[in-house]
Amino acid sequence: MLLSAQAIAAMVGERKVHFLNPQAVRLNKSLGDAVGMKNLGVHLITVEPGHFSTEFHVHHYEEEAIYVLAGQASLTLGEETHHIGPGDFIGCPINGVAHEMFNDGDEPLVCLVVGQRLAQDVTDYPRQRKRLYRNSGEWNVVDHDDIESFKR
Repeated sequence: MLLSAQAIAAMVGERKVHFLNPQAVRLNKSLGDAVGMKNLGVHLITVEPGHFSTEFHVHHYEEEAIYVLAGQASLTLGEETHHIGPGDFIGCPINGVAHEMFNDGDEPLVCLVVGQRLAQDVTDYPRQRKRLYRNSGEWNVVDHDDIESFKR
């Protein structure tokens, strides 16, 4: 299904604030939803200066990728920080390192973000010391200190 550049420009983006970080604010246009995609999320996001794209996190089962179209940002990957801009690509494989982007530039950061849409996923938020269990639409958040591990 075709979604023209004109149709994308006319789309009204949804303002999203991350549930664990009120400074993580982005305008989201779900291109994948607009063409009926169910298993792959494809989003055109805009992050204004002074905001994060999301809370620092890592997925255990879903992969995601980010392609920077416009603007500048600081990308944190694990313990490293990188300056990114147009043309840069970030791949986030499962069980990789936690990541986030912070728009420290003077203009909006615009990125194409692609990620799997699995029915189940586990996401860690290391700075918040929280883990999100997502299971068929139900979200459960627990403190890292309350996670009990069992070996079989």
